Amino acid sequence: MDLLTLLLNNTILPENKIENNVCFPPTITSTWLAEGVLQLLPQTSSQRSPQEIPPDTLIISAGIHGNETAPVEILIQIVSQLAQGNLPLQHNLLLVFGNLPAMRAGKRYLEQDLNRMFGGRYRNFPLGNESNRARELESVIRQFFNQPAVMASTKRRHLDLHTAIRGSCHEQFALLPYQAREYAADFLQWLEDSNIDALVFHNTAGGTFSHFTSEYFNADSCTLEIGKALPFGQNDLARFSNMTAALQDLIAGRFSIKRDKPALKRYRVVDAIIKQHESFQLNIPEDTKNFTELPQGFVIARQQNQSWKITSPANFILFPNAHVAIGLRAGLLLEKYCC
Repeated sequence: MDLLTLLLNNTILPENKIENNVCFPPTITSTWLAEGVLQLLPQTSSQRSPQEIPPDTLIISAGIHGNETAPVEILIQIVSQLAQGNLPLQHNLLLVFGNLPAMRAGKRYLEQDLNRMFGGRYRNFPLGNESNRARELESVIRQFFNQPAVMASTKRRHLDLHTAIRGSCHEQFALLPYQAREYAADFLQWLEDSNIDALVFHNTAGGTFSHFTSEYFNADSCTLEIGKALPFGQNDLARFSNMTAALQDLIAGRFSIKRDKPALKRYRVVDAIIKQHESFQLNIPEDTKNFTELPQGFVIARQQNQSWKITSPANFILFPNAHVAIGLRAGLLLEKYCC
């Protein structure tokens, strides 16, 4: 039985031995830290000499939104390659399959958006599937980073893979969480080499999974939107070959990828449209694409005692969605960013 079937049928549990589910080469130490959270450590991490550079640490997560299936299938593919010995493991690796009950139901989430709950924000939500999972994932991430082999790493990265619910003027893009420290040049270079189309820099702290690892563990983190959300079995994984190859290079410690597309576009978040009242209206068509440029002076949204008007240079809309719950983001306004 393949790993995806095991995950979707709820047959992998932390207390089960990994050998009952997936077998890895003897050069890899494997452990389930929680349901859907697989730790893989290269054997050399516990046998290196004092002069040897410790391995980097890498977290790759998918399925934080349960209906965003292509990233889950990519991670399954990577697990298979590691298990078969076709992909060498050079660094400490944590693979996270996020919202398993939502994946099984084919839904974005069951009760609340999991990707708004990290950094302790789950305490502000009712108890339920997503708030419990956010608390569990935070605990597991702390456990992972507190291990000696991982603590020795000087470089930490977290790539949280998603697919968008709408079309986009830039099909693949990365959102970098707000951080006071500089963004690592080699991380930005990896993103550019991976052939994504755009970068978006956040301007405030948030409750996303990638912001949590950036803020609390100084990881070079981002949310990667790599295409359109489709049900399991309907994804053409060839469309994501650039991202799959880039992830494989990171895992194996290779540097084979190189950009062969037009220059990466950069944007910066200027304002967030927050739905605070039942009267909220978003004055653009439902099928408006991400990164659509809007005219100066256009009133894009309004609610009781508040409206949002397009003011140059913040002319671009990202993630417009009038149907979010009250208190959540209904869109981001962006400006082009040159630095």
